[in-house]
Amino acid sequence: MSWGAELWDQFDNLDKHTQWGIDFLERYAKFVKERIEIEQNYSKQLRNLVKKYCPKRSSKDEEPRFTSCLAFFNILNELNDYAGQREVVAEEMGHRVYGELMRYSHDLKTERKMHLQEGRKAQQYLDMCWKQMDNSKKKFERECREAEKAQQSYERLDNDTNATKADVEKAKQQLNLRTHMADENKNEYAAQLQNFNGEQHKHYYIVIPQIYKHLQEMDERRTIKLSECYKGFADSERKVIPIISKCLEGMILAAKSVDERRDSQIVIDSFKSGFEPPGDFPFEDYSQHIYRTVSDGTISTPKQEGMKIDSKTTVGKAKGKLWLFGKKPKPQSPPLTPTSLYTSTTPNGSQYPIFSIEPVHYCMSDIKTGKARIPSFRSLKRGWSVKMGPALEDFSHLPPEQRRKKLQQRIDELNRELQKETDQKDALIKMKDVYEKNPQMGDPGSLQPKLAETMSNMDRLRMEIHKNEAWLSEVEGKVAARGDRRHSSDINHLVTQGRESPEGSYTDDANQEVRGPPQQHAHHNEFDDEFEDDDPLPAIGHCKAIYPFDGHNEGTLAMKEGEVLYVIEEDKGDGWTRARRQNGEEGYVPTSYIDVTLEKNSKGS
Repeated sequence: MSWGAELWDQFDNLDKHTQWGIDFLERYAKFVKERIEIEQNYSKQLRNLVKKYCPKRSSKDEEPRFTSCLAFFNILNELNDYAGQREVVAEEMGHRVYGELMRYSHDLKTERKMHLQEGRKAQQYLDMCWKQMDNSKKKFERECREAEKAQQSYERLDNDTNATKADVEKAKQQLNLRTHMADENKNEYAAQLQNFNGEQHKHYYIVIPQIYKHLQEMDERRTIKLSECYKGFADSERKVIPIISKCLEGMILAAKSVDERRDSQIVIDSFKSGFEPPGDFPFEDYSQHIYRTVSDGTISTPKQEGMKIDSKTTVGKAKGKLWLFGKKPKPQSPPLTPTSLYTSTTPNGSQYPIFSIEPVHYCMSDIKTGKARIPSFRSLKRGWSVKMGPALEDFSHLPPEQRRKKLQQRIDELNRELQKETDQKDALIKMKDVYEKNPQMGDPGSLQPKLAETMSNMDRLRMEIHKNEAWLSEVEGKVAARGDRRHSSDINHLVTQGRESPEGSYTDDANQEVRGPPQQHAHHNEFDDEFEDDDPLPAIGHCKAIYPFDGHNEGTLAMKEGEVLYVIEEDKGDGWTRARRQNGEEGYVPTSYIDVTLEKNSKGS
């Protein structure tokens, strides 16, 4: 099956067919290009979506801790990886399919043009041979006719008795001349005919089949190239399917990692104040005043009236400051001085105000009027934030539980800083030893100021840690004492001594408590604000552990050899890279222990 043998006379149709093949190749290349643009736009939109819902954290305190939030951010990371795989698909298609098609199309056009030119030249040469043969044939035919005319003229004159001998001789010479010229043209025509037949045979059996064979091979290579591009188009998608499957599996694992119990515990840990629930109100016998009035038959004395006012002031104040869910009180009349204020000592040594129970018809009248005199804890805290000073170093302005958490966080941060300073000191000592052994490398004395500064920083950090640990021990002791007091309290104690003020309640006298949270000046609105989730740092690449790392130090992340981690922060020159596991656990790993691969266009995304 050869074009040269079967299609020897279809040069024009083969010209059209090969042109159609190139046009179809370029049409498929255009299709691939549009598919690449779709993949690029899709991956770009996915990355923008991830960036929109995964902004950078502005504060470590706002780091999301809920498992549902962490799962969502893991899903965003997996989606970011998925977008990266779509970019890989587009890049692979552009390199293996579109780029190859465009190069091959250009080569195909050049080859086709060359073969067609060779075919046209062969046809032109054959036409030239045919014209030469045809001209010789026509010339031979013309000379034959002239020779026939000369022969007829000679015969006529030879038979004519009246013709002279000279005329006959002249006619005979003309006949001989024409006959000789006819013979020469005959020989030339025969030679041209033989040459044309040879060239024609060569044209149709050698030259044209060879040219058509090249065209056939070119068209078959074009078909094979299309087949390879079809396969490459599918392979570009199939290669990323395992990684995409891992991304989807990661999303499923993230969904399975959601723990509603843990989220509920996080809410408790975030908002637990450590205060005790309010106790029972004591029974206040208002009938004493009535009985006394009936027996005396007159209005109470000014002293008794003063006692009423005092009872109203103290009890109303206790009610207003201890109940956590009341409304903020409206402005009252000028405050009156309490006359029957006593104190009671708690198991941990703190003193609380105890109010005497006297006739409180003033309080009864206040209750009857329906005035809201019991503020909420949130209103009280806002009041402290406005009228009291900035937050204190020991976080005593916070509730006990929140204060304990803050102190623990600060101690952990100080320990991490101390570890860094210790590592730096060890490095400086080693460098100093090297300089002492090899003076040409540097002056050991130049490291002394830096070493002294590092030692000073270590001493300062140790003092800070000791101070914060003392505060933490104090808070933990108070929390334990409060728990004991809560279990040992009973109703008789409340009735006989009045309502006990829980530690950290808001009072006017700053000396009634020992380092209670409301006693200090509050500034932050952390307890007041709603919990806001912040987003984790987006992954900018991944790394593979070359060596195992135990990660005993605070802030480091243990890893096994061959383990793959997300890279969320590059090495800043200190030899450490920040990484994150798929479960959200983050930490620093030695840069020399890992092989880092950064995602393309990931920086700053």
